[in-house]
Amino acid sequence: MRGLAGKLVIATHNAGKLKEIGALLAPYGVDCISAGALGLPEPAETGKTFIDNALIKARAAAQGSGLPALADDSGLCVGALGGRPGVYTADWAERQWFEGPPGRDWYLAMGKVEGLLAQQGPDVERSAHFACVLALAWPDGESAVYEGRVSGHLTWPPRGTLGFGYDPVFVAEGHEVTFAELDPAEKHRISHRADAFAKLVAAQFGR
Repeated sequence: MRGLAGKLVIATHNAGKLKEIGALLAPYGVDCISAGALGLPEPAETGKTFIDNALIKARAAAQGSGLPALADDSGLCVGALGGRPGVYTADWAERQWFEGPPGRDWYLAMGKVEGLLAQQGPDVERSAHFACVLALAWPDGESAVYEGRVSGHLTWPPRGTLGFGYDPVFVAEGHEVTFAELDPAEKHRISHRADAFAKLVAAQFGR
């Protein structure tokens, strides 16, 4: 596997994600720029798995820019729901026209998950995990993927204000508070993204 150095395109139009990933890679001499800043379009995420979607985004950014590119795809997988919402994690938060203005409502998404669990009765198994895939792609077609995971269970009602997405209903193994109640530094240390990023660093920089 070739090493990673110099300029890297982060396959996102989200300034916050660029800042977060850029800070993580800065110590390794990697200079990050977003696909959005380069005017690259966002490809349709038509994959059936996190790996599929991460590679779609990374390959599109690499081919469009002529530079190596990094993309991530992540989501919540609930055992009793057959792994759903999975790659549709964000889609479950999308408001319908009759639910208000366009955008994402994460309480709507959490309520959908809880409603489906409730249909299975009070003794439903509530295990879940967050998954993250980081995909690296080069303009010549070479690619690599790194998978991260944090396991736990779902709780109800939602608790905490420190997180985002499904964090208020997710309790990681070994903890009693939700991700949205957990100290952000501790959450980042144990998260699915931290797990995936540690594997990327080990593979690319030998650390």
